[in-house]
Amino acid sequence: MNEPVNPNPPSVARVYANACETLGPSWWDYDSLQLRFGYQDQYEITRRLGRGKYSEVFEGVDVVHHKLIVIKVLKPIKKKKVKRELKVLSNLRGGPNIIELLDVVRDPQSKTPSIITEHVDNLDSRQLYPKFTDGDVRYYMYELLKALDFCHSKGIIHRDVKPLNILIDHSQRKLRLIDWGLAEFYHPGVELNVPPELLVEYTHYDYSLDLWSVGCTFGTMIFRRDPLFHGSSNDDQLVKIAKVLGTNDLWAYLDKYQIDIDAELESMVGEHARKPWSKLVTNENRKYLSNSAIDLIDRLLQYDHVARPTAAEAMQHPYFEQVREADRKRVEEEERARRGEAAAPTAVFMAPNENDGTFQVQELS
Repeated sequence: MNEPVNPNPPSVARVYANACETLGPSWWDYDSLQLRFGYQDQYEITRRLGRGKYSEVFEGVDVVHHKLIVIKVLKPIKKKKVKRELKVLSNLRGGPNIIELLDVVRDPQSKTPSIITEHVDNLDSRQLYPKFTDGDVRYYMYELLKALDFCHSKGIIHRDVKPLNILIDHSQRKLRLIDWGLAEFYHPGVELNVPPELLVEYTHYDYSLDLWSVGCTFGTMIFRRDPLFHGSSNDDQLVKIAKVLGTNDLWAYLDKYQIDIDAELESMVGEHARKPWSKLVTNENRKYLSNSAIDLIDRLLQYDHVARPTAAEAMQHPYFEQVREADRKRVEEEERARRGEAAAPTAVFMAPNENDGTFQVQELS
């Protein structure tokens, strides 16, 4: 870990600030991780799923256990990055809605490492999101926040939350947060390098970065606009954000944290009034919008990272009231099953009742 460059950073995370300190160096010191590789011949590639900057991803088969898996073949990158991703995945194993790390293998010839994770029968977000009901959006956003509250409680920032990294098996009502290659351990006072804080080169950001990304993902779902802010570069991204959120709050944010941006970028951003979210309403997305939905996205998409809700606070927002109640009932059923008082539940939160809008705990078909 790099030494703190500023012992009095402009801001410190409101929650879980000392998680890594409490858990100790064995938790966050990924440089000391000793890699132990499994047997590559145990896995066979069946088809390619996608390609990213640092990896290629394939669907595959575990020929020993006869089940589908996902193989993430890493492109040539620093060993430190490989260790960091594996340390994060190992630490978060078993957490709610976190993709499960199964194995890591290495090609004996090229020495290329591959990460083996659980398989999710996912449909591309551009195809899946338009099929969602209002209840679906509330449910999956709540499940995403569960994953983030867990990883934040363990001192880890995901740093790349977006629809591409949120796998959903809609038939099983299962969400998994994937691609932890950019994740980092949070230490107050330590600058992070590569939302607004990144676009203006504010390097003392924290878990709240992920909540901005949640807001963008939420906006993609409810406004049927993918991506919500579509910039051609970092500077243009800031311009696109300012055209929606306005520049008054942006300048106030920069002043508060004594952030200077160059004159050329300031000229590019210009001056803009805040655009009401109602300007983005269409006949297609109207069904997802409510006062509570608008209030939630307003709270998530704030320039000032300290003002954004934490993942746990967002889960307590009125927008999720019925989802929380259904989730509480599900947990109660599972607890009763553990005590032997009932059969293991097959029920999960599904969708709102068409008659009164309440959410139901129903069995999967």
